[in-house]
Amino acid sequence: MILSTDIGSLPFENGLSKDPQQKIVQSFLDKLNAGIDVPNFPQFRDMSQMFLQLIKGLEKIEGGYVETDVLYIKDGEGRIPEMEALRANANQIAEKIGESVKIRFCISGPYTLSRFFVYKNARTLTRLGNVLAEIIEQNIFRYKNCAVVMVSVDEPVFGTVDDPMLDIGSEGREALLKAWENMFHKAATKNVETYLHLHSSSDELFWNAEKLKIIDFPVNDPIYQAKTVKRKFESMDKFLKASICITEFDALIKRKLEATHHKSVSSQEIGETWKQMATGTISPETFLEEVDVMKKRLQKIVSLFGVERVPYAGPECGLKGFPTYKCAIECLKRVASAINRF
Repeated sequence: MILSTDIGSLPFENGLSKDPQQKIVQSFLDKLNAGIDVPNFPQFRDMSQMFLQLIKGLEKIEGGYVETDVLYIKDGEGRIPEMEALRANANQIAEKIGESVKIRFCISGPYTLSRFFVYKNARTLTRLGNVLAEIIEQNIFRYKNCAVVMVSVDEPVFGTVDDPMLDIGSEGREALLKAWENMFHKAATKNVETYLHLHSSSDELFWNAEKLKIIDFPVNDPIYQAKTVKRKFESMDKFLKASICITEFDALIKRKLEATHHKSVSSQEIGETWKQMATGTISPETFLEEVDVMKKRLQKIVSLFGVERVPYAGPECGLKGFPTYKCAIECLKRVASAINRF
């Protein structure tokens, strides 16, 4: 059976709740009620900054961060508030859903965080990997009715830029692989699934991460077209989270307008559409992909990789860039429906 999961982020709305903890709990319930089997904690903050702020030994200067001391977690801050809200309200959440709850915990990867550093080298990746691994360990919990079952290391920058530090055979490349393994090891030792979120498959270093089990890529990544990749997943004993819906909202607007008007659409027209959505003239849900589109995408992926290699499906990325919270939840409902129909 293919389970649904999401990448995590949602658009923030001031009217959602005045109580930050209750806001997290309610949004998590909204994901569950939308049909998502393994929801990520609701993420409203900037993901990279929320983890950089936990690390002692960094100083923010113009242009980024510099290391001023040994990197370690600030006293008492390793557990992030979002996960603590779910931990504290585990019974309440399970009672409202009527069954035990599974949680996905995502954390920024060492390479993505290193891009915020003014000066960095291979040892920077190692030090970041160590402190991020400790944060992972502190945010995994397992109760009778609520448990963290998946840890995702999110590396959206990896493979999307040409970085000499990651050249084949370089010290930096080896350090990044070891940093990933350190993080995945912390999760695996607690019997939690390990997951890597990428925006590109162009750099294949991820194949060498032994403790890594599940990988995901954007909807239009070339990996979905490669017929030989199935054998690679089998030989490396790795699994794929199928990305079945586009989450870049400008792309959704462009696709819908071009299909309607049968002509190319300018950025100015896309901007005008955003204004119309802001005033309520157009419903954002108009631009979401239909359930059948998502279902067909999943069918194609499963036919290529085999259902035994596709344990999860969901959106290609987070939904923070969506126009409204309501629109984001509707997207998750369609994702869950597509998987169920399949």
